[in-house]
Amino acid sequence: MTLILSSFVLSNYELPKVAYAQSVEFREYIDTFDGYSFMYPRNWIQVRGAGADIFFRDPLVLDENLSVEISSPSSSKYKSVKDLGPPEEAGKGVLKQYLTEFMSTRLGVRRESSVLSTSSRVADDGKLYYDVEVNIKSYANNNELAVMPQDRVARLEWDRRYLSVLGVENNCLYELRIQTPEKVFVQEESDIRAIMNSFRANKIAA
Repeated sequence: MTLILSSFVLSNYELPKVAYAQSVEFREYIDTFDGYSFMYPRNWIQVRGAGADIFFRDPLVLDENLSVEISSPSSSKYKSVKDLGPPEEAGKGVLKQYLTEFMSTRLGVRRESSVLSTSSRVADDGKLYYDVEVNIKSYANNNELAVMPQDRVARLEWDRRYLSVLGVENNCLYELRIQTPEKVFVQEESDIRAIMNSFRANKIAA
């Protein structure tokens, strides 16, 4: 059954059981107003007011979510994702943006980060997309006000993988973002990659 709600369409889609040991039911989100679409797990819930154009999260793993960001057409005129440079250069930009967003003023907080992979592909819509994966770990001292160094022990707060799909259409840069704990990624990698591969930047009808 397809639900048509003003500017977007939600429809159900089940991945073939041949491809996955456990069948995961997906729902398709189509935003005809802003021009993009993707699949997401049916049980994920939409969170409004999160700052992104759209935001969904896993109700069971609260640290796992996805969102879509769109550049302003008035401030940039993208013709192709190649405007970002090669995938490796785009990956550095993605990581820099994440680190800027997660910048902390707390004492004793330290972040470790790395670009895990970058690649390009042409999807079935004929458009070029970049895939970027980065890892960020956050450490914090258990007693940041301690005078002696031995009393300030750094502990791992979180270890996450961030996956981005970058595409261009309508003179805008579209970015699908997925955040997931590294331990969860190992278990759900095939499903997460299915979401990434489903993302499309679509032409907005005049």
